[in-house]
Amino acid sequence: MMPQGRPKIAIIDPNTLATLGLKQILQNVMPIMTVDIFGSFSELEANNADSYVHYFVSMDVVLQERHFFQERRRKTIVLTLQLNDTSQLAEFHSLCINQPEQQLIRQLLMLEQHAHGDGKNLPPMPKILQQKILSDREIEVMSLIVQGYINKEIADKLNIGLATVITHRKNIMDKLGMKSVSALTIYAVMHGYVDINNI
Repeated sequence: MMPQGRPKIAIIDPNTLATLGLKQILQNVMPIMTVDIFGSFSELEANNADSYVHYFVSMDVVLQERHFFQERRRKTIVLTLQLNDTSQLAEFHSLCINQPEQQLIRQLLMLEQHAHGDGKNLPPMPKILQQKILSDREIEVMSLIVQGYINKEIADKLNIGLATVITHRKNIMDKLGMKSVSALTIYAVMHGYVDINNI
């Protein structure tokens, strides 16, 4: 169980695979949040619907329960399958879930930074996540990784050997307990090491 008082996000979508993937990404983007999944609107209603700070909702559910979400449109993000799917729900924020992971994460980070004023409206991150874990050189390497540079380009930019870049890369992943560049991107943006416009 998560501690009381932790902000909660609800995902309401009958597509179980999509919701599980989105839950994982949301927990990476906003580790201070609790993310609950509901397969239908009635499940959400049965679980204190107004206790959630945000709803990530499939377009079908929003259309069926428009009155509920209209009253909470500032808290609602409509999950669409195409970037141009939003014409009938123009008053809502939307998130296209049918795009490459890196773009989806970038869009989520932009939503989070826009909606929460660079995190000012969110509770503080857990202490372990606030600590500086990486060396200055590792931060430089991480910054270049998330900006899309390959190992050879990083070595050239920093005037270090290719083997050194590979060692730094492994150490960064090990220290942070991360396995993907997407997770690294989230960490780098959330800690202010990389501007979201550079990824």
